[in-house]
Amino acid sequence: MQVRQAVFMVGGRGTRLGDLTRNVPKPLLEIAPGVRFLDVLIEEAARMGFTDILLLAGHMGDQVEEVYQGRTIRGASVKVVREPEPQGTGGAIGFAKEHLQPFFLLSNGDSLFEINLRDLARPLPDGVQVRMALRRVPDPARYGAVETEGERVTAFREKSADLVGPALINGGIYFMDRRVTEDLTGPCSIESDIFPKLVEQGTVHGQEHDGYFIDMGLPDTYEQAQREVPGQRVRPCLFLDRDGVLNVDKGYTHKADELEWMPGARETIKAFNDAGHYVIVVTNQAGIARGYYTEEQMHAFHEAMKADLATIGAYVDDIYFCPYHADGSVERYTVLDHPDRKPNPGMILRALQDWPIDGAQSFLVGDKDSDIAAAKAAGISSVLYSGGNLLQVIRESRGVGGH
Repeated sequence: MQVRQAVFMVGGRGTRLGDLTRNVPKPLLEIAPGVRFLDVLIEEAARMGFTDILLLAGHMGDQVEEVYQGRTIRGASVKVVREPEPQGTGGAIGFAKEHLQPFFLLSNGDSLFEINLRDLARPLPDGVQVRMALRRVPDPARYGAVETEGERVTAFREKSADLVGPALINGGIYFMDRRVTEDLTGPCSIESDIFPKLVEQGTVHGQEHDGYFIDMGLPDTYEQAQREVPGQRVRPCLFLDRDGVLNVDKGYTHKADELEWMPGARETIKAFNDAGHYVIVVTNQAGIARGYYTEEQMHAFHEAMKADLATIGAYVDDIYFCPYHADGSVERYTVLDHPDRKPNPGMILRALQDWPIDGAQSFLVGDKDSDIAAAKAAGISSVLYSGGNLLQVIRESRGVGGH
């Protein structure tokens, strides 16, 4: 099961931000010229394969609708649901329950927690209804604390100056079973009214993450977000060839039932997801030009790859493909020397333009000389893969990829 829906709660008034939110909803505040805080949250979810984005709007919800209703952001469609009057976080979810999928990701719209959302959205164990992202902080007084026994959340401790020392806090992102919303009616808080009851029933799990975290609900943390968040979006990228690196090359592979992963390929993607790198596939697909299969069939194969990766909490941010070849039999794809076809660097160069990638820290793994030549022409380093466990090869050659 690949969960597709990510829901953001964007209905708060943001009163602690004073004049900053007098005329603008808090999540729509800009953290860089032309970049709203909510833009960042949506793009993070979209790149991890959440293609159905639902915004639960309230205060000044007309502005949220004007900016986002009906938009497509990195391939994800965005829909806005406005509650007629403030009902709290629980009431907002209850009001939107008919729009919710059986399982969905739920996130605060005013905090950024850079984690592998796809890993959080792995299937829930039997009897568990919520998986909560947790963050260990040195001073939990402002947030309150979360107590756990193993994976099970056992208690919440209220915000208090008496909370001292490192503790786990609620990171504001949850993977939920829609059945949690069945009895949500009228104004209520999911944090203070719903979660404590579920904790008593033993149906809430916590998953600790150490990614970058910021709650921009105060003037000083909003200024911090402006300073830090744009830079946080610039990350190294692992570029991967497809056939012979990710999947066994069976000769113009394009059928889902032909998908056979190379040793360590899925684990490689997961390791770099967890490390916060972008993971982008760049693949020559001459079989399209030769008429062996269509773009639609290739996309179906890629969807099968993504669905299988999702079972282990992994994802690819993007896939660039070149369907062109000089010896094609399909006229529209027959091009003498297309700039995207490796050894030309076109696909990599486009990715470097499309994504906030730190090129100096990025590299490509390929199994052919043409892959290595494309990386060199694009100005990034490379690893020539000739078999074996892919993750181990990368660790030995680059010293990266986790432990």
